[in-house]
Amino acid sequence: MDQLLQLTISGLAVGMVYALIGLGFVLIWKSSSVANLALGQIVLLSSWFTYGMLVQLNLPTLLGFLLVIIFALALGWVIERIALRPLIGQPILSLIAVTLGVGYFFEGLVTFVWPANSAALPRIFPTKPVQVGSAVISQEYIWIAGISLVIFLLLTAFFRYHRLGVAMRASADDQMAVQACGIPVTKVFSMSWMFSCTVAAVGGVLLSSIGMIAHGLVATGLKSFSVVILGGMDSFGGAMIAGPIIGLAESIGGGYLSAYVSGVTDIIPFVIIIIVMMIKPYGLFGETRIERI
Repeated sequence: MDQLLQLTISGLAVGMVYALIGLGFVLIWKSSSVANLALGQIVLLSSWFTYGMLVQLNLPTLLGFLLVIIFALALGWVIERIALRPLIGQPILSLIAVTLGVGYFFEGLVTFVWPANSAALPRIFPTKPVQVGSAVISQEYIWIAGISLVIFLLLTAFFRYHRLGVAMRASADDQMAVQACGIPVTKVFSMSWMFSCTVAAVGGVLLSSIGMIAHGLVATGLKSFSVVILGGMDSFGGAMIAGPIIGLAESIGGGYLSAYVSGVTDIIPFVIIIIVMMIKPYGLFGETRIERI
């Protein structure tokens, strides 16, 4: 029973981070109908950049995190401005292929700048364990779950009530209407990528704070993609609900099955993708679109 409780809490915490990173995917999809396949590499690059600030340059923690946020915002702007804006009006497949190329470029850049296979961030959160019932839980999991939830709720409120947030959600459906409101679509695209890279960077830092910085973080983007598939590619709330579900499935399934099936923890999210696509292609909360021919 203690093991189940520990696996449940850790799974929910990691799942909330998956949901936060998945929100970055939803942002790009809702604003431009582009699938950002570079999400995992952005998580990896941001995590190593954080390592560079906090460990290699030994900057104060708050200053280091501030520079990471600035870096993520600038990264999103550069990706949209240089790689994607010249392709406006081109087939969606071209845009998706560009994000894939950007991802491989970032992965190569990380290998060039930080050739080490892995590294660890300084301890960010208190490490004293907390007693929950009869189980002992590390405070780090509680912190990352709480931070992810707060950021998620703040961003959800922004996209629901702020004028720019509404424009970002509306641009994928009717870019002309957004232009008519006096908001340039290119600005919407830039803001979407800047927000997406920022949440990916925060998610990478949170995951790295309880583990190691390694190339395995690239798979985090794919796991977050499974969150989006389960919750719905155009649903903020769906990502928030699906993230903990994926995290729980991964944690509990891996905790009980890893002794019998090697690597089962890594394949569980992708098995869920296959099942969901077969039963409910638009996800649990995705908008069902009917194409008439």
